[in-house]
Amino acid sequence: MKRIFLIVLDSFGVGALPDSEAFGDVGVNTLAACATSSQLQIPTMIAAGLGLIDGVSCLPKPAAPTGAYGRLAEASMGKDTTIGHWEIAGIVSPKPMPTYPNGFPEEALAPFRAATGRGILCNQPISGTKAIELYGDEHVRTGDLIVYTSADSVFQIAAHEEVVPLEELYRDCRIARQQLQGKHGVGRVIARPFVGTSGNYRRTSNRHDFSLEPPSETMLDAIQKAGLASIAVGKIFDIFAGRGMTEHVYNASNADGLDHAMDYAKEDFHGLCFVNLVDFDMLYGHRRDIDGYARALTEFDRWLPSFLEQLGDEDLVMITADHGCDPAYLATTDHTREYVPLLVLGKAVKPVNLGTRKTFADIAATVTALLGVPYETPGISFASEIL
Repeated sequence: MKRIFLIVLDSFGVGALPDSEAFGDVGVNTLAACATSSQLQIPTMIAAGLGLIDGVSCLPKPAAPTGAYGRLAEASMGKDTTIGHWEIAGIVSPKPMPTYPNGFPEEALAPFRAATGRGILCNQPISGTKAIELYGDEHVRTGDLIVYTSADSVFQIAAHEEVVPLEELYRDCRIARQQLQGKHGVGRVIARPFVGTSGNYRRTSNRHDFSLEPPSETMLDAIQKAGLASIAVGKIFDIFAGRGMTEHVYNASNADGLDHAMDYAKEDFHGLCFVNLVDFDMLYGHRRDIDGYARALTEFDRWLPSFLEQLGDEDLVMITADHGCDPAYLATTDHTREYVPLLVLGKAVKPVNLGTRKTFADIAATVTALLGVPYETPGISFASEIL
C-alpha cells in the first residue's frame, strides 16, 4: 500500500472486555449508549460493517458490507489514552502506569513546588471543570497551581491564563514531566489552562499533553526509520513524546482534525497518517453527554464519504479507538475498559469479518506489513485477510 490513514475515534468502545469489572466497569458499552440517542445517524459506518462486529447488537447488519470489520481487545493493563495508543502502535504494557486515588504524595510534590516557586491546590482525583470551579478563585488570589488527577495515570495542572501565562504553565509541565519518572512515571502531564471570572471559569483549547516516552520502538519509529512519511494529526505527537514522526499538526477540535486529514488525503506521500479525534472523549464521554457523543459520531460519518473519495487504489483507512468512555455509565466519569472497533475501507479492501483480535497491536503489525516496513510486535497482521 502507498498511504494508510489510521483514525482514532478517541474513546469509542464497543462493549465491556471480559476483565472490565476488575477495572471498576460493569456492563459498559459506549456504542450501545450512543445508539439510544436520536442524534445518532451513521449510515456509512453501518454500511462498512460496524453492526456486524462481534457483540454488537444495537445497529443494523448489512447483507453486503463495504469494508473489513472486527473488534480488538486491549492486552495492556490499562484503559487510558497513552497505553491504548502505544498498544495500537505495537507496544503491549503488562503493568499499569501509576495512579493516585488519594492524590500525589509529598515526595512527588515537594520538588515540584521548589522548582516552580508556586504552591499547590486541590491534589485529588476530580474532574477538571469541578477543580476550577472549586479552586479557581483561590488560584487567582494566590497564584498557586491547581494540581489534580483522575482514574488515569495523569498529573494535571490547571491555571488561569491571566495569572500564569501559557508559556510558564507549559514550562511547569515540562518540569513535572522531567521529575515524574520511575515509580511516579505517570503516563501524561497535562496543561489545563482556563479563563473567565469567578463563577464563570471555562477551559480553553490551549491544553497540552507531555507524555512519557514509549519504552521501546513503535511502528512510528519503524516507519520513520524506513524513510517513509509518518504524519501525526492531533495529540498523536504528544502521546508519543514527538518520537517517530516526520511532521505533525495539532487539532483545535474534531472538525479541525477532519480538515487536516482531508488536506493530507489530497497530498502525495508514501507512509502513514495517524489521526486522533479527542472531542469524543474530552467533550462528551467524560461529561457523560450521550446526545453530544452521538452528534459527534454523526458528524464524523457525514464527513467520511468525501474522505473516501480522495483515496487512491493503493490507499486505505483504518478506523478504531484507544479505550471506551461510556457516556451512560454514571458510576464514574472515567474511561471504561472496552473492546474497540476496527473498520478498514479502501478500493483494495475486501469485505471480511476479522473477528475478535487479541490485541490492539494487530494494527501495528498490519500497518507495517502493508507498508513493507520491518517491525517486531506482539500483534498479528491481518493484511493478507483484507486485500
